[in-house]
Amino acid sequence: MFSRLSPEAAASAILNQFQNNAKVAVLGASGGIGQPLSLLLKNSPLVSRLSLYDIAHTPGVAADLSHIETRAHVKGFLGPEQLPECLKGCNVVVIPAGVPRKPGMTRDDLFNTNASIVASLTSACAKHCPEAMICIISNPVNSTIPITSEIFKKHGVYNPNRIFGVTTLDIIRANTFVAELKGLDPARVSVPVIGGHAGKTIIPLISQCTPKVDFPQDQLEKLTGRIQEAGTEVVKAKAGAGSATLSMAYAGARFVFSLVDAMNGKEGVIECSFVRSEETESPYFSTPLLLGKNGIEKNLGIGKISPFEEKMIAEAMSELKASIKKGEEFAKNFK
Repeated sequence: MFSRLSPEAAASAILNQFQNNAKVAVLGASGGIGQPLSLLLKNSPLVSRLSLYDIAHTPGVAADLSHIETRAHVKGFLGPEQLPECLKGCNVVVIPAGVPRKPGMTRDDLFNTNASIVASLTSACAKHCPEAMICIISNPVNSTIPITSEIFKKHGVYNPNRIFGVTTLDIIRANTFVAELKGLDPARVSVPVIGGHAGKTIIPLISQCTPKVDFPQDQLEKLTGRIQEAGTEVVKAKAGAGSATLSMAYAGARFVFSLVDAMNGKEGVIECSFVRSEETESPYFSTPLLLGKNGIEKNLGIGKISPFEEKMIAEAMSELKASIKKGEEFAKNFK
């Protein structure tokens, strides 16, 4: 005996089936971020197909993940000749590919290697999945996002609402550190972090934290410095064995899930991300974004901030603009 669905329930069932069909590609899936990120994506009911690409080890990573009892179908792709097939039909592409920082290195020191990697991978995206949401994790994000934009422009498929620099780890760190200092549950703390994704361009808006928190100025400055240099804290602790990979994978997955939720029609999904922007004199800037079916639905801007935060924005501008220009120049000369 079949149970009968009302037309509304039937429509909802069809919608749910459609909604949980995100086709996600991870480019750089065998690396320190790529493997745990792929594991978190495989674990999600939102993902129906997971395409894993790298220049080594992807068949093994894919075989391993494919045994997990969740519905996402996993397939590994190896080397540039298999990249077009990997990208075909993808809705979301996440790019953690590249080399990590070692002690004493800044994110900008990664530029020469990672700029070329990001340019060639995003060039393939522009050709084979021009409509996909592109989420860049590869550092220096302050330069790799301008590179991605310029590559998409070259191919005539640029849409600024679909290209995201994943800065979510800065937000996660801010939430965690504030919660530790105030004895709060970090899952209930929300600190917007704006600007860029390196050193002093990382600007936590503690004044906009929910729940509201107050710190004496010296403690606020120390906390802000820790959020800005948290990546270096991990690089030092790993003592040459890499940079933040596990927390970055978590942050990347959080951003992808928010994006997919919004693409599925969930309302009120807000994440900060480094994107093309007219909020400041910098052509790219991270602020809270309302996400929707087509990527950025609305840039929510900076909002009301403290004089201390205003000063940080002013002080970040020259570095931010220089990193952006460096990325744009590189992309213009990239063959």
